[in-house]
Amino acid sequence: MSDLPPLSMLAARVGATLKERGETVAVTESSAGGLVSAALLAIPGASAFFLGGAVVYTRRAGRALLGLTPADVAGLRGETEPYAALVANRVRQQLRATWGLAESGAAGPSGSPYGDAPGHVCLAVAGAATSTQTVATGEAERTLNMDLFARHLLALFDDVLRQP
Repeated sequence: MSDLPPLSMLAARVGATLKERGETVAVTESSAGGLVSAALLAIPGASAFFLGGAVVYTRRAGRALLGLTPADVAGLRGETEPYAALVANRVRQQLRATWGLAESGAAGPSGSPYGDAPGHVCLAVAGAATSTQTVATGEAERTLNMDLFARHLLALFDDVLRQP
């Protein structure tokens, strides 16, 4: 199904790197439902690097939690790399973090209102380097996809952190 390490292992690796560098992270999630934030917060000493996170599951939540305006999202839809990059940057700016992480996808069991199949997610890392990625798990099982989305986001972040 996935050759990614367990979520706790990815979070520990990312957390250790952030602590070592004295950097911070803020997270916005939708279809992962807070699993990324929970994994990072499970690390002892997380307060040294984790500034906060939000589950932004609706446009209303985006307005209330991230201050997104109609102009900010004009021409964008969720579950795209440009949208994920926008919200990763927004949460990073609002919490004054070194890094912002975001994911937006369709966990299943059915597809999204946008027409994306279950298992489709767009990921973004924003900071000194920016990276986006689209993943299709090929799975329709909701809790499995939530876990995979969280692991893919932390794996992408880990890759970005390890770049020279």
